[in-house]
Amino acid sequence: MVFFILRRLLQAVGVMLSVALISFILFQYVGDPVTIMLGQDATEQDRIELRQQLGLDQPAPIQFARFVGNALQGDFGLSLRQGQKVSTLLAERFPATMELSVAAAGLALIVGLPLGVYTALNRHSRLSQLVLTLSLVGVSLPTFLIGILLILVFAVMLGWLPSYGRGETVQLGWWSTGLLTADGWEHLILPAITLSLFQLTLILRLVRSEMLEVLRQDYIKFARARGLTRRAIHFGHALKNTLVPVITITGLQLGGIIAFAIVTETVFQWPGMGLLFIQAVQFADIPVMAAYLCLIALIFVVINLVVDMLYFVVDPRLRVARTGAH
Repeated sequence: MVFFILRRLLQAVGVMLSVALISFILFQYVGDPVTIMLGQDATEQDRIELRQQLGLDQPAPIQFARFVGNALQGDFGLSLRQGQKVSTLLAERFPATMELSVAAAGLALIVGLPLGVYTALNRHSRLSQLVLTLSLVGVSLPTFLIGILLILVFAVMLGWLPSYGRGETVQLGWWSTGLLTADGWEHLILPAITLSLFQLTLILRLVRSEMLEVLRQDYIKFARARGLTRRAIHFGHALKNTLVPVITITGLQLGGIIAFAIVTETVFQWPGMGLLFIQAVQFADIPVMAAYLCLIALIFVVINLVVDMLYFVVDPRLRVARTGAH
């Protein structure tokens, strides 16, 4: 177990260094920070002095080492567009993105898992066929179109829910949350549904297919022969063995939700990191882009590590295999 964790940590370090290198290359080849910060009318002396202050006159390996060292301390420099520290900007936007992502992932799991089990156990019912048909819509329609349709129906036509922004928030230390206000919840509903719909249908279909596969296994037949109840067979044996791939997909999808919340945040003008990244791309704000890439990569690495650890909890066969291997 310890060896497994150490190996995963080394792999995580390799991934983060690769992402850091890509982010560093952005600084080198995408735009000129000196020109962006000083403008076209700056003198050559001003350019030289600023280049020396930023360390851009030093060799690339030294610049990369300094970049990694600063990144480990959470220091990605100043935003070229807003003139604030990048870490401050991300800290301000991080709570909004996390609340939206966790709400979307929770909704996808809470709805997708029971529907997947139901459609597997009741394959030929009309409701199951209807659910599977509707799930094709969630897979096929692009996220931005789903968001626009929800805004049209529930915000414009019916006027039930707001169409943009985060609503009223409450400050808890450095964390701002809209989950403690009714207005915050109202603003969260449409973006969360939009962001969760694809993941919901993915989980639904995955659980259904895995459940059907498990129900065909020999040990399920033996359980039926022993006279166990349908409830014990379906939820005590079949569902438990279905959860291993579901944990994998759910964990990776959480990282994907955080990374690709960009579209949803843009459609609903949700003040999260995704919207900040889009604005950074439009203005070639390289420090913000680099910091966003590193942060998203770190989130993916941590989630993957947690998912690997959960394998040992859910599937005892992996523990047995590891023990036998050593």
